[in-house]
Amino acid sequence: MTATPVRTRRQLGDILIANGVISVEQLQAALEEQARTKKRLGEVLVETGVLFEDALFRALADQQDIEVVDLEIDPPEALFARKVPETLARRITAIALSTTSDGKLKVAMANPSDVFAIDDLRAATGTRIMPVMASLDQLNRVINSIYEHGKAEEAASAAADQMGGNVAGADLANMAEITDDGPIVKFIDLLLKRAIQERASDIHIEAAEDGLRVRFRIDGVLKDVMRSPKSVQSGVLSRIKIMAELDIAEKRVPQDGRTSVKVGNRTVDLRIVTVPTVYGESVVLRILDQGSISLDLSDLGMHPRSMKRFEWAYTKPAGGVLVTGPTGSGKTTTLYSTLNELNDPETAIVTVEDPVEYRIDGIKQMQMNAKAGLTFATSLKAILRADPDVVLVGEIRDRETGQIAAEAALTGHLVLSTLHTNDAASTPLRLIEMGIEPFMVTAAITCVVAQRLARRLCKECAVPDQPDDATLKAAGWHDGLIRSSDNATANWMKAVGCSKCSNNGFKGRFGIHEVMLVSPEIQQLILRNESAAEIKKQAVKEGMITLRQDGLIKAAAGMTTITELARSVA
Repeated sequence: MTATPVRTRRQLGDILIANGVISVEQLQAALEEQARTKKRLGEVLVETGVLFEDALFRALADQQDIEVVDLEIDPPEALFARKVPETLARRITAIALSTTSDGKLKVAMANPSDVFAIDDLRAATGTRIMPVMASLDQLNRVINSIYEHGKAEEAASAAADQMGGNVAGADLANMAEITDDGPIVKFIDLLLKRAIQERASDIHIEAAEDGLRVRFRIDGVLKDVMRSPKSVQSGVLSRIKIMAELDIAEKRVPQDGRTSVKVGNRTVDLRIVTVPTVYGESVVLRILDQGSISLDLSDLGMHPRSMKRFEWAYTKPAGGVLVTGPTGSGKTTTLYSTLNELNDPETAIVTVEDPVEYRIDGIKQMQMNAKAGLTFATSLKAILRADPDVVLVGEIRDRETGQIAAEAALTGHLVLSTLHTNDAASTPLRLIEMGIEPFMVTAAITCVVAQRLARRLCKECAVPDQPDDATLKAAGWHDGLIRSSDNATANWMKAVGCSKCSNNGFKGRFGIHEVMLVSPEIQQLILRNESAAEIKKQAVKEGMITLRQDGLIKAAAGMTTITELARSVA
């Protein structure tokens, strides 16, 4: 009788070479490293940068002759996925996908050859298991999303039951008691936890006609998260107001406040703003997570030429340095990074802020309190008598604050502050419009930094691109800009999307800057009341890299795309 041939499993290295993702030489080097470290071959290849995780994952699936699923393209349905208990799903990293035609439960696993895990799944679900393979990164994200989302939905449903389906909410006398109870508190806690996990900077809880809409702002772009029953609206809003010590009875005018909350093992600060709308109050929670912020000037991503100009300004013993840009453009981070650089035992630094967003050892930081009469102007007058070397004013909002800040810059203090303008050249004119005398503006301001934030291309999935000449011309690109970059040639890239970036093509953000020094020539233009266009023209003549030029240089270096640049910089 002829024996049935036994199929031998192909070696992982042979599969990777056959797939063309590594060379024989790279395999040999990895095998030598494996022998030295006793790690798995795939782990060595990924750690040394020879191989992306997705390529390893597909090679392992090929080796085990098992189906591969992409959870980004075909995500599981949440209710069905929760057939597998959460504790088991997290322990073995698996998620239920569907039922096969022969009655098996199709389950995506990071390690589908783990027979013990398959036995546990069979025992927990009472069903035969058909394992398939999915990437570990995708599985972890889907598991977090499905089970955390499910908890939030359950909390919202329980809160709706608690409110008795009453859209208007409970009596105000009982509201604090109701919102301190489990479901509402749990719902808000789960939202905060998920927002931090997904790197959100803001949570928008918006009153709609038929429910409560929740959105997260991630890397500057809003993303729908969930919708909750209309009946939880008043309870959620009241709970958030209680957290921020706002008036829960006042629903006709906007309110703002702040609070700190413990999420997991970290404390985050929240800035809270309520806005009355036609469907009821909406609220925005700005998340200030100190643990996720780098206060190193080198991490700002300034062009070396711009950084040199900025450094000249902030190292002077006196003068005004202003950082401008829209809300959420990173102005505060730039100022704090500058303070961190200046912070030493020989320098007295005082800040006047609303609110104090990040706490730095060795710096005296004052929190505004308008109800107690502590405004930017009154605080600034007081601290200038307290012998400071460097003063940070959170924002110049009115003539009085601007006037005092200008006088401080003229009397031997380095003054740092922010302002809302579109670019550096229009900043002196904005101060004059506030009522500050032109001669004060020209004498006090030494430097203006304008900035934006653009989304960074995902390093895992971005691919080379070559925009056509018309697109480049419309964007303002010319070959002379390449001489301002670190690359010999342009390296345009485009977004694709993968498991690492939630299929967005982008992950994280970086700064785009222009740094204008107020030279004698620019001072004369300001005194003659020339336009912002003329001031900008002179600043460029003196060596300023504009916002658009800086963005194009960074896009040509493969950091972002021209389309994203158009979204970020007008």
